[in-house]
Amino acid sequence: MDPEVNFEQYECRKLQHPNVVAYPTSTGGMKLAAGWMIEQCEWKGKIVGHTGSHKDQTLVLVNYGGATDKEVYQLALDIKKSVFEKFGVEINPEVNVY
Repeated sequence: MDPEVNFEQYECRKLQHPNVVAYPTSTGGMKLAAGWMIEQCEWKGKIVGHTGSHKDQTLVLVNYGGATDKEVYQLALDIKKSVFEKFGVEINPEVNVY
């Protein structure tokens, strides 16, 4: 889910990252595109061990064979951390492990 920030927070991020992808909400805030932020953190197509972010769809995490559920979840946490460090915004992993 794309994180929502208030308009002032959005303006601050826009100053730091002029190409930030965002859209207004009905509450007067702005939703920041999680996929765009993840891609800006260079996760698109990146492989870590047996897991990675899909080469065409940044929001999709992939088990390339042999990864445990913990490895996939750790990847999601690592991505979350890098987005927070770069943009100061919390994203919430929506990992489904079968």
